[in-house]
Formats: sequence, structure tokens, C-alpha cells
Amino acid sequence: MAQTFGTPFIGREDELARLTGVLERAAAGDPRAVLLAGDAGVGKTRTLTEAAAHAASTGMTVLTGHCVDLGDVGLPYLPFTEILGAAAADERLAPAFTAHPAVDRLIGTASGTGGTPDPGGRLQLFEGIAGLLADLADLTPLLLVLEDLHWADQSSRDLLRFLLSRGVLQRPSPGGPPRRLAVFASYRADDLHRRHPLRPLLAELIRLPAVDRLELRPMADADVARLVRALRTGPVSDGTVRRIVDRAEGNAFYAEELLAALPGDDTPDSSGVPGGLGSLADVLLIRIEQLSETAQQVLRTAAVAGRRVGHDLLRDAVQLPEEELESALREAVGRQLLLPGDDATYSFRHALTREAVYADLLPGERVRLHGLFARLLAEEGRSAKSAAERAHHSRESHDLADALAASLEAADHAQLVGAPAEELRHLETALELWAVVDADARPESHDTVTLTLRASAAAARAGEPHRAVQLTRSALARAGADTDSELAARVRYTLAGNLIRIDSLNDAFTYSSEALALIPAEPPSYTWVWAAATHVMAARQVGREEDAERVARQALEIAERLRLGDAQADLIISLVGMEAHNRRTAQGRDRLRRARELARTAGNLPVEMRALFNLAIGCYESGALDECLAWVGDGLDRARRAGLLSSPYALELRYLESLVLYTLGRWDECARAAAEDAELLPSAGGFATGPALYVALARGELDAATTGARALLDRPFDWMATLVASVVLTDAAALRGDAEEAVRRMSASVEALTDASVSERPDVVVRLAALTLAAVADAAEESRLSGDATAAKRCAETAADLLELARSTAARGEDGTEQGPEGLAWLARAEAEGVRAATGPDVEAWDRAVTAFGYGDPYELARCRRRLAEALLTADRREEAAEQAHAARDTAVRLGAVPLREAVDTLVRRGRLADTPAPGDRIAALTARESDVLRLLGRGRTNRQIGEELFISGKTASVHVSNILAKLGAASRTEAVAIAYREGLIEPETTAST
Repeated sequence: MAQTFGTPFIGREDELARLTGVLERAAAGDPRAVLLAGDAGVGKTRTLTEAAAHAASTGMTVLTGHCVDLGDVGLPYLPFTEILGAAAADERLAPAFTAHPAVDRLIGTASGTGGTPDPGGRLQLFEGIAGLLADLADLTPLLLVLEDLHWADQSSRDLLRFLLSRGVLQRPSPGGPPRRLAVFASYRADDLHRRHPLRPLLAELIRLPAVDRLELRPMADADVARLVRALRTGPVSDGTVRRIVDRAEGNAFYAEELLAALPGDDTPDSSGVPGGLGSLADVLLIRIEQLSETAQQVLRTAAVAGRRVGHDLLRDAVQLPEEELESALREAVGRQLLLPGDDATYSFRHALTREAVYADLLPGERVRLHGLFARLLAEEGRSAKSAAERAHHSRESHDLADALAASLEAADHAQLVGAPAEELRHLETALELWAVVDADARPESHDTVTLTLRASAAAARAGEPHRAVQLTRSALARAGADTDSELAARVRYTLAGNLIRIDSLNDAFTYSSEALALIPAEPPSYTWVWAAATHVMAARQVGREEDAERVARQALEIAERLRLGDAQADLIISLVGMEAHNRRTAQGRDRLRRARELARTAGNLPVEMRALFNLAIGCYESGALDECLAWVGDGLDRARRAGLLSSPYALELRYLESLVLYTLGRWDECARAAAEDAELLPSAGGFATGPALYVALARGELDAATTGARALLDRPFDWMATLVASVVLTDAAALRGDAEEAVRRMSASVEALTDASVSERPDVVVRLAALTLAAVADAAEESRLSGDATAAKRCAETAADLLELARSTAARGEDGTEQGPEGLAWLARAEAEGVRAATGPDVEAWDRAVTAFGYGDPYELARCRRRLAEALLTADRREEAAEQAHAARDTAVRLGAVPLREAVDTLVRRGRLADTPAPGDRIAALTARESDVLRLLGRGRTNRQIGEELFISGKTASVHVSNILAKLGAASRTEAVAIAYREGLIEPETTAST
């Protein structure tokens, strides 16, 4: 196919796999056809192009014909004329035409002029073409591609019917040559109205056993986002990508056009089809203009209603007689412009069609129709769901008072159905309208402070913590000196809670303290209890443990008196974190389960999610990874059912799930989950897919991993995102052997993470120190080998500082508790790397690290085994070194950890630890113990006798014998002894003279 594309092929891998499978069968002699269906712009031509390129690369000849929209004036057999003309021009295929003279009349080679054969020769022509294609398929595997069958003329449709039903797809007679032929034909599904002439042909063809139908459905949102990012040469904002994805609705062509129409400032016009899309709008409007005037009026009215409109609402708006309305709707549906729904609704087939129609309306016409819809939606009996639509129509018709009322109703409905992002949008609209609506027209039951507080809560649930902080600060600014003290306290503790979410911890403590100071603990009140619960969290974050525990116990007692179950749950969770029986212990998790039940009974999902997160992270910290995943699944299921997957603790759980999958070595699952989540998470939740960057790094994709890590740092500060990026960038520097960069990166990370936490250094510092120590130890060993004593000493001093940092961090812990299995493992690795930097690899130190990572982290276990193998090799414990190296390599291969596998392979080659060493390596490959065993083998001892003489078991002796056979490349004990004598490994026994 001549057409080329400069865009990446994305999102059609499964469909392409099906087509290439058909090609493989066809090339093997099983002729097949595929009818490829899809809406305009969905990617039919691109998919066929990729399939054709694959066919050509495997030796198939590809011939393509196109159908063209020429209205009532058609050119008969146009696509086949194009196909046969290309075949006739191919010198390999041209000789086959001589046996089929009937075809000459079609391509004009006999007389020099083309033309349509007379009706009497029609069957002869069809049979001639079928015979010619069969002969061509004998010469070369053949792929025929016919594009845009919806525009095919009648003659072409008839010929296609003949070829597929009676001609080229029929299996050859027994003993005949296989017919190596495939036919791919595409058509627009959205152009096939009820009376389209292609419809009956398709219905007939898909019943044939050798014909398959493949529908290209709209691309997944994640694939459209990947396409947009791949097409854009410069940076494109997340918001822009989301808007394009929303508007394109899975259509690759529309996505490309929307991207191309972006202005230079990367802010696409969200109100309609961009001006740069005039050609697209023209294309979309051409089909509209072919309708009757009445049908166009109905479409214009429906376009004002939106993408979807109910029949009754549309009927009341157009005010046409029932018969005229039905006729117009039938026309629009028949042309595939509107789609009828089962619930008495009509939808535009594609959103951009609706936008094009809407953009074509006159300004006054739009205002009038919007006002009409607003009045109709306000009538008694309309669904509460229509409030959002009414708010939109009222704003567009400039009735701002009604728009305010409707926006508040819409926010209530969004809250009822668990849609926080939509609730936030409606509340922000209401706040904007509040300032421009006359005071006497505003709802008396609302005020701007409580509305702004409610908006901040919606933002938090929607996964927009920075927006939540902005809104709460706005509420604080709106609250004047005469504001009720309880409301003033509410504003402050809400702000404190939101500030904790963005790691602004000192400010959070300040505002939670102010909230407590505004109202007394007695008489007991709901507001004081929640102010106290927030203050407890803020105080703990800034290291005020005694203050936190005192307030928590007082607040829990009051919450129990007031029977505030959710507040009790929240306070229990906080107290578990301050007690000896914390979340890592069985007793602590029992209390967390009780808290979870209290929150669930009270219907407070955020607190329940906090309990579930603490249960999950407690299992993780104690090394119970499978139990951790169970709690994570429970939490995410609750969030999913409530529509709160982007809420704070849901994001934490998604991160934890990804982290556990990484830790357990389930890397493909980790990467797949990240790819699925990438375009769904809010920008503030990017850290949740962070462990997939660990996978990429471990698999050798350093550029991709570091790019992803830096992207996390380019956003507003987030503690978890900084943690993930710090691990990736520090480990990447170590893998590159850049010790100085690793030290710089770790120092900057520790500063950022510690400043943000305000309390003790976070536990992740132990891991960062261990990763950095690996790079420093490598540099120290290089310096010693090169004889640079000064550099080696400098590395040893740096390593000592890093090791002290790891030890002191582990000793204190960020929350004052002892390290769990993961922390202890990283500390053990830091200790081993410290020794390596100072004096070289140490067997005992690395053995402790291997044991520590045995809690369930196969990758880090394998990395430590590689170092243990080095230490064992240095100590001339070759058998054990080989065992550790091979175990590490097996893990690296299973995980796809290419850098680790290559490092182990280098170690095996350097230390001659392979299962079957080369002859020149045999002498050095034997350990001292194996030499003793070999000497006794030379004396003809059995395994039991060898064991008795060397004080080892017969089984151990057997293992040594097997290793000796492998290392000497011997097939038997006798051959091993012969090789040993020849190589001088043992000396022949001498007998004393008598």
C-alpha cells in the first residue's frame, strides 16, 4: 500500500494480530477474507496499512483498490480496475494475464481503451478475474485490499460477491496447489443507513465460512492519550490531553484533528469545534445539509439539548406535529446521525457531529433554544438529574438566578450519587454565580462560607488536594469576625486536614490548634470532637506525640459519650499509631478492624478507607504481603463502588497494591496496572503508579524510568511522589556507576523528604542510603584495583557517613517504632555495602542481607545473592558462590531484570563459575574440598568411603562428586579420574619397594 503514516500505531494490537493470523493461514494455502468495519476516522485505513506492511515483509504481494464517492455517477469496477492494473504492471505477474483475455477488456490492454464489458460477457469477466487471481496466487502469496466499500458501485459489489462466494475463496480441488490468497475489505459502519445497498451484501458475505467480520471499535481512552502524546512534538498538558480524549471519544482521526487545531498556548477551545477545524466541521455538516429542512431543524434543536435528548423533551422543544417529528427523526436515524436508545432517547452518533451542528446556529437562535430547554426542564415532573442540564441552559440563556438554583440542585444530586468531581464543578459554578446574582434572588438556605467548605470537601474526594486547600483558604477569607465560632473552627480544622494532605504540616498544626482554641471541650460537641481528631493527626506529624495522645484520649471519651461512631473510629486509628501494639501487630490490627466496623456502621467512607489503608500498610510493614493485598483489594473495592477511586486513601491503596506487586516480583501485573491507571488518575495521584518505574529501572529501561521520575518532580510538591522519584533517580545513578550523582541525589532527596515531614527522617532514607552505598562501594573497589589509595579512602569515608545515616534513621524511625522486615533488610544491605566500601566484600555481612530479604522481595534478594557470590568467590568458597550466582541469575531471568542478569553473567565468567567450565579453567575451578574428594576418587573410593575419610555424609560426598564431573566435563567417575591425571590435578599413587 502506497499510503504512509508519520503517526505511531497505537491501540490496535489485538485487531492487527487477528489480521496477521489470517495472513499466515492464507500464506499456508487457506484462503480467507476479512470485512473490516468501523466509523469514519476510527483507524481502518491505518490498520489495513499495518497489516499490508506485515504481509509485504513476509513475501506476500499486496494489491490495493479504492472505492470513491462520486455520487450518482459511478465508475464500474473501479477498485478492481486499480488492483488489476497494478498487477499487470508487475513484471512478475504480467505473464499470467495472457491466459485470461476477458480481463483485458476491463483494464484496457487489448484495445488500448478501457470500458465496461457488455452484459452477455459479465459472467465470463467474473470467471476470468477469479481465474487470474487464482493464477497470481500460484505465483506469489497474494493480499487484496479494498477500501471504502460503502462507496462501491453496484458492479464492484456484484464482483466481490462472486469472488468471495464462488471464486477465489473456494478451496482448490484435491491434489491441486494451495490457494495463497487473502482479501481485506473496509467500510464505514456509520455510513450504512437502513437502505444502503451494501447492507444486504454484507449480510450475505458474513455467513460464508471463509469470511470474518472485524469491527474496529473506538479506541480506549488510555490509547487515545498515548496517541496524542506521541503526536505532539512539544509538551502537552495533562488537562489538554484529557479534553482531547473526552471529545475524540476513541476516534483517532478526530483526536489528531483536535490536536492539530490547538493554539500555541495549549488551551483548546472547549466550547465547540476549534476554528482550525473548519475542514472537519465542513465534512461533518455535509451530511446534515443533505437532510430535509424539517430534519435539520430537529437536529439543530437536539444539538442545543446536548449529546443526548429524551423524546418527550425534544418533542416539546421543536413543537412539530407528531407525524412530522417522527418523519424527521426517522430520516436522521436512517442517515446514522442520531441513534435511538431503548429508554426513548436520541443520541448524536459522535459528539463532534453535535458540536458542528451547534456551532452552525445563529447566536440569537442558541439563546432562544437554551431558554426554552431551561423552562421545559424546570417544569414539574422532570427528573432531578436534569438539574445540571437546566443550569447549563439557564447560563447560556443568561438567566443567572435560575442557573444558581439549578447548579445547587445539580451539586446535591452529584453528591447523592457519589460523583465528587461533578459536585465540585457545580459548586464552583454556584460560587461564581453567587457574586453576580442579586441578593434577594439567592437561596436563603446557603451562604458562601459553607458552600466553599463543601466544595473543598468535594475537591478532596475527587483527588485534588491542592484545590481543596485553595478552596478552604477561600472559606477562611470569607469568614469574617462575626462568623459563628463553631463554623470558624470547622473552617480551620478542615483547612488543617487538607494541608496535611499536601504535606504542609506546620501550617496544619497551626490551624488545628486555632480550631481547638475557638471552642471549649465542654459541653461536648460534634465540632470539638472532629477538631480534636484533626489536631491529633497534625500534632503527630510535627512530633508532638504527648499532645496528640492526650487530646486523642480526651476526644475518644467524648465521642463515645456522644455516640459518634465515625469519630471514635478515626481516633482509634490515630491511637493505634501511638501505642506499643501498633498496626504491625496482631493486637493493633484487631483494633483497626473494630475502627473499620465503626466507620462502616456510621457510613463514613473516608474514615473507613483510612482504617483499611492502615490495616493494609500494617501487614506490609510486618512482611505479611499476601494479607496486605487482601486488605488493599477490600479497600479499592469499597472505593470503586462509591466512585471514590481518586480520593486520598484510595490513591494510597493503589500505590500500595502496585508496590506489593513489585515487591513480590509480579512485575508484569505491576506494569499492566500502571498502564491502565496512567490516564485515569488525577495529576496529584501520579505517585500511585510509581512502582512501575522501579520495574522499568530493574529491567534496564533507565531513560524511561528516569523520565517518569522527573515528571513526578515537575508537579506541585507531593511527599509520596518525591519518595518514588528519589528511589528511582538514586538507584539509576548507582546502576550507571555514578557514585557522585547518587550521593547528590540522595542528599537532595533526604533534605526534601525530611523538611516536608518536619519530624524524624523518614524510613525510606535507609533504602536511599543503601542504594547510594552500592555506588560508593563500586567506586571504592575500582579505586583499590587501580591503586588509587586516596580515592579509595575518600570513598570509605563517604560510605561511613552514609552508613551512620542509615543506622541512625533505622534506630529512631519516622514514627518512633522499630523497623519492620523491609527496613531491617535495607539496613542489612547498607551494612554489607559499607563493609564492601571499606575493605571489600564480606561473606557474613552479605549472608545477613540475603537472609533479611528472604521475607518476600525476590529482586532485592537476588541483588544481595549476587554480592554474596562475589564475597564467597573472594573467600575461595567456589561451590557456594556458584550456588548463589545461579540462584540470582534464575531470579533475574524470571523477572526480566536485564542489568542484574548481565552483572551475574559477568561474575560467572570472571570467576569461572559456569556449570561446565572450559578445559583451561578446570584446575582453578576446583575447591579445596573437591580436590580432596577427587584424590580419593583416584584411589577408587565409594561415596560412603569418601564421606567416612573426610568426615562428611555420603550424600554430601555424592554432591561433590557430581560437581567434579560437571567441572571436568566427564561422563563418569573413571573419566574424571583420567582427566585429573592428565591435567595434573592428582598424582598417581606410588607403592614402596619390598
